[in-house]
Amino acid sequence: MNELFLPQKAVNQNFKNFEDLGVFIDIKREDLLHKEVSGNKLRKLKYNLIEAQKQGHDTILTYGGAFSNHIAATAAAGKLLGLKTVGVIRGEELGKNQEHTLSNNSTLQLAQKNGMQFHFVSREAYRQKESKDFFNKMKAVFGSFYHIPEGGTNALAVKGTEEILSEFDKENYDLICVAAGTGGTAAGIINSASKHQKVIVFSALKGDFMKAEIEKYTSHKDFEVVNEDVFGGYAKSDDGLISYMNTRFRESVTQINPQGIPLEPIYTAKMLYGIEHKVKTGVIKGKTRILAIHTGGLQSIAGFNNVLEKKRRLKISYENYV
Repeated sequence: MNELFLPQKAVNQNFKNFEDLGVFIDIKREDLLHKEVSGNKLRKLKYNLIEAQKQGHDTILTYGGAFSNHIAATAAAGKLLGLKTVGVIRGEELGKNQEHTLSNNSTLQLAQKNGMQFHFVSREAYRQKESKDFFNKMKAVFGSFYHIPEGGTNALAVKGTEEILSEFDKENYDLICVAAGTGGTAAGIINSASKHQKVIVFSALKGDFMKAEIEKYTSHKDFEVVNEDVFGGYAKSDDGLISYMNTRFRESVTQINPQGIPLEPIYTAKMLYGIEHKVKTGVIKGKTRILAIHTGGLQSIAGFNNVLEKKRRLKISYENYV
């Protein structure tokens, strides 16, 4: 069995304590599972890639935006397993001068280095990506392939994310928190959590559709969804969030953990900011042990910082500590 498919274990590290309230926040470092196929992306790809090999496919086709963690992880996993990968990328204009696009995009650079072939499509065409007509067009271009949806979420992905919580996690925490983009990781956490545990899902997107997305993959009802209504929506930020990330990172660098705990601004940082807000405002009551899931995605920081620099904004600053 390929080492990518072996049972994965992530270490839990203390992130923040509110000792006066009896609230303790630990973070599960899923980002450390693998250098390039990290966090929930490894979990979601695991059983899909096993199934692709079982069916005899040599090509994986999937979808994502120009800074997609899923695109980067799929390319890396494909290289490790000897599979060809095709990334259908939102934004036809990005393909008009691919050399220029790659020179300004570390995510696509990484995916290309790992052998991914790109197929850039218009935003209008991308919205039709789950249609039979679009699928047939991709087959006409690339031949036979194993299809993985945007973000990697399907039933096999949820099977993988159900393996995130260890028996220790299920016994020793009151509250499990996880960020969500497509809902697959959240569904797996909800399915595997103990009956005494509550799960809070921090959506990375605006809108109230996330709960319905999660319910496609779970029959459990005892979970809460918090929509992204603080920083402006998906991949949006302000200097307050970036300052929070830099401060918490500096605090996390200790003799015991000299590498610190880096967060990324799209999912994990917003989740932890939201958790702390709930503690400070009394929504999360005292004497609560919280486990927050670090879903990886640190590869996106370089590209995010490029955008911040162009806007003359405060940047994520980890380089002096890592």
